[in-house]
Amino acid sequence: MILISTIINKYKHAFLEQYKKSILPSHHKALWAMEHCRQGHGPYMLAQCTDHNCGKKKYIPHSCGHRSCPHCQNHENQHWIENQLDKRLPAEYYLITFTLPKHLRDLAWRHQKIVYSLMFDCVQDTLKTFTRNDKKLGGAAGFTAILHTHSRMLEYHPHIHVVMPGASINMLTGLWRKKTGYLFNHKALAKVFRAKMLEVLVDQGLKLPGGCPEKWVVDCKNVGNGDKAIIYLGKYLYRGVLQEKDILRSEDGMMTFRYQHAKSGKYRIKTVSGEKFLYLLMLHVLPKGFRRTRSYGILHPCSKRLIKFLQIVLRVNPLRMFADRHKKRPVITCPVCGAEMKIIRTRITLPLVA
Repeated sequence: MILISTIINKYKHAFLEQYKKSILPSHHKALWAMEHCRQGHGPYMLAQCTDHNCGKKKYIPHSCGHRSCPHCQNHENQHWIENQLDKRLPAEYYLITFTLPKHLRDLAWRHQKIVYSLMFDCVQDTLKTFTRNDKKLGGAAGFTAILHTHSRMLEYHPHIHVVMPGASINMLTGLWRKKTGYLFNHKALAKVFRAKMLEVLVDQGLKLPGGCPEKWVVDCKNVGNGDKAIIYLGKYLYRGVLQEKDILRSEDGMMTFRYQHAKSGKYRIKTVSGEKFLYLLMLHVLPKGFRRTRSYGILHPCSKRLIKFLQIVLRVNPLRMFADRHKKRPVITCPVCGAEMKIIRTRITLPLVA
């Protein structure tokens, strides 16, 4: 398996030289973190056996913890998926995708925090409006939105996926209403989303490029109880946009990786230069502190009591919410006695003992 750290170490200088006008401070941090992640030349942490009769100490290469690193955040990734599955309500779920047209992608790249935040705002405003005005729903909506910036070929393609139950609750009367088979018209969603986005972009003082299309793309499809959609989207919250197992070759200054074609489901191959490969990875490093996923309405984190109440009243396996289903972090075992080891020091530049 070809490691990301090896690729960065090999092509970093050429990448920094070729793309110096496009590199952001967050890219430098991501490169440094992934290059040193769990490597001998990176920082170490010191673990000690919890068995007092043993007391063995062991130096372990530090993980970087960067959300773009394919080695890190696996526990957080699984924790998010389990949290979302625990919040499911008795309704048909829908996966709605709002895509920013290519004419606005350069603007989005130059003003990432602003445009991404506006996308979230317009998506939630659009869906809340449609739910409130729908004859069969007519209440408060709840949904989770996830920002993705990549296509399957790793090109820059900002879009927001929304996992949404086809249901609503009237906050005054407590009436729970559901909708099956069909949620909203995707063309109507696209039209309203377009109008809202263009309006807020202008309000922010951003100059819109010419030739912005009249028709935008919004997709809305039924995904059953939502579990598969949640698991699929959860894979890209952390650990980067490309797994190391999908990197096939690194030779003669070229990188070859595979990706799954959206329509056929078959794997296809793409070969680019080493510098371009790093550029494709850096395209999807989000600004520091920016949240990729957000929940709204009755699925907002502040609505935990409401969610539990609905699950009990609607008889959605209420006992599961009281069980600790979350996996614990894997423990470090002592190489001498097999007992659990505890981290006692972190960020040690060089180990004192090999």
